[in-house]
Amino acid sequence: METAASRRRLLWFWGFFMLCHLAGAQSTSSSTAATDPVEARALNAIFARWGIRATSAWNISGELCSGAAIDSTLIYSTDSMNPGIKCDCTANNYSTCHITALRVDQQNVSGPIPDELWNLTFMNDLNLPRNHLTGVIPPAIGILNRMQYLSVGVNALSGRIPSELGLLTDLRSLSLGTNNFSGPLPPELGNLTRLEQLYLSSCGASGAIPESFANLRSLQTVWAFDCDFIGEIPAYIGSWTSLQVLRIQGNSFRGPIPSSFSNLTTLSDLRITDVLNVTSSLDFLENLTGITTLNLRNNYISGSIPMFFNNFPNLLLLDLSFNNLTGSIPDNIFNHSPLTNLYLGNNSLSGVLPVQKSPNLLNIDVSYNQLSGNFPSWINQQNLNLNVVANSFTISRWSRSILRNGLECLQRGFPCNRRRPRYSQFSIKCGGPPIRSSSGTIYEKENEDLGPANYYIVPTNRWGVSNVGLPAENNNPQYRTTSSSQFTNTLDSELFQTSRISAGSLRYYGLGLENGNYTVTLQFMESFISDTRTFTSLGRRIFDVYIQGNLLLRDFNIQREAGDVSNRAVVRSYNVSVVNNYVEIHLFWAGKGTCCVPRQGTYGPTISAISATPNFIPMVSNVPPDEPRMRLVLSLRVVVGVVVGVVAASLLVVLVVLFVRQKRKRDLEDQELLGIDVQPYTLSYFELKTVTNGARWWRGGEESLSAEGAYAGTEMPNRSN
Repeated sequence: METAASRRRLLWFWGFFMLCHLAGAQSTSSSTAATDPVEARALNAIFARWGIRATSAWNISGELCSGAAIDSTLIYSTDSMNPGIKCDCTANNYSTCHITALRVDQQNVSGPIPDELWNLTFMNDLNLPRNHLTGVIPPAIGILNRMQYLSVGVNALSGRIPSELGLLTDLRSLSLGTNNFSGPLPPELGNLTRLEQLYLSSCGASGAIPESFANLRSLQTVWAFDCDFIGEIPAYIGSWTSLQVLRIQGNSFRGPIPSSFSNLTTLSDLRITDVLNVTSSLDFLENLTGITTLNLRNNYISGSIPMFFNNFPNLLLLDLSFNNLTGSIPDNIFNHSPLTNLYLGNNSLSGVLPVQKSPNLLNIDVSYNQLSGNFPSWINQQNLNLNVVANSFTISRWSRSILRNGLECLQRGFPCNRRRPRYSQFSIKCGGPPIRSSSGTIYEKENEDLGPANYYIVPTNRWGVSNVGLPAENNNPQYRTTSSSQFTNTLDSELFQTSRISAGSLRYYGLGLENGNYTVTLQFMESFISDTRTFTSLGRRIFDVYIQGNLLLRDFNIQREAGDVSNRAVVRSYNVSVVNNYVEIHLFWAGKGTCCVPRQGTYGPTISAISATPNFIPMVSNVPPDEPRMRLVLSLRVVVGVVVGVVAASLLVVLVVLFVRQKRKRDLEDQELLGIDVQPYTLSYFELKTVTNGARWWRGGEESLSAEGAYAGTEMPNRSN
């Protein structure tokens, strides 16, 4: 026993010694090894074309494979490795280094991919995202058959996705998203059976998903949104049983959602939206209990909301909006403690709101349903975002004191001033302060904090706004934008310096309008996506615009309509018929456009200003109900003010006249007493009074004394002659 133990200790020390020796030998060899000269020339040529340089962390003393390029530093762990390389210096008995990884991320390099890149045949990691690379990916990409991680996402590459990518059979991650590719996906990609991550979002590809993709059973993450993929959603996706994240949004897929998806029990993030035509059900979800984010928006899903969501212990967000769901809302959903976001709007749900609610559930949308009854007590919870417009709730005095004012005007049918219209015009400064335009139009402020599920109506009940949508993967979501830029194509640059933005559904309402034809003017600007030759210009904000339920703008892209010029106003006007005393303007995100350029959560509709003017002579006052009363009060105040002013002025004049006359009287009396003997050629007061007998007469409407001239010292004839 002791001998065996001694032998084991001896073998352990010998193994440890050999490992240390080998490590030391490798370190020594690495310090003396040189980069393969073909690869060195290739890399230097690539950097020269792109106008970038090696950082001080590597390329020490002119040797590319040195410093952090050969030590344990991870290439993605620090900015000092961007641009950066990693090398393997074990070739030729540790005398030659091969470049195995290249990172050029967000360096704004532009132009085609240099041909020299295909000389780096030992690379297993090529990371070139968030630049402005153009042109095609050439067939030579197939030479890099050691590749495991390939990312060219967020560039301006075009042409067909090369079938030669199918030769990179050791690939684990492939990112082609946010480019300008065209045509179908090559079936050869089905050869990538080790692939774990596939990012195709906004890549430009179209057509049906190849049947060969059924072989990709190692996939864990798939982003396949904002392409023009057609046909039915492939049922074989249900065999990708390692999937954790699946995002299929904004395509042209037809339903139903395959029942085989019930096999995807490892899913934590499932987003399937905007599926066309065919009704789907929620039955496939019952066993997918590991989901944290579930978004099945706008999919023609029918039936009732199942009870099994209470068995999803990690469910944080549930979005079933814009479907055909019926029945009541299960109480257990509102009481499910992990849930923080619940979106059930635009269905046909009926009944009442659940009596109890988990305090963690802070963002709730049940708008555009058939709900009714009184509001439960939990509506007074602080920090609660609750959108309940277009229902039939009973609004009591208590609920009116808690909810935002004017909710009764935003209930189903928009009843305020219905059949008794009051207005013929409205103008809204979306997301900003009030502004008077160069034409004299006064745009009312609309800068409320709407959040991910809320509404607002102006105190005059002239117009309102409703918003629903939480920007994905954005820790600091914004619902208004501000810019200090000056905008072209407009005389009112200030009008475009603020905007309202939404991650889903944004509606504006003109209320109490006189029926007739109106000109509705929508004014837009793009505040995030630039026109520079950098990755920030590669974003695409795409949304639809409905007015009175009619689709007037499909796949509307502000930047494209502005000619890809930044800070340029875009204005659209429409002739709209109002027949029920209100107009509804709906800006809707249907899953299209980029999600994350120039930053996470940059998508969804945005608008700067809205106005509506009549194309007829209005017969209504166009003033709020309290405004005539206020005008009367103001008029009375003006009249009273004028009268008081006139009376005060008259009294002042009278006082001045009395004062002057009194002063003159005192002066005359003083002259009578002091100056009688000194003025030989004037009559004394007694003499004059005796001669005139105290006579008075009227002259010119004024009473005068006959002695006025004498008092003034008027000379009289000398009677002594």
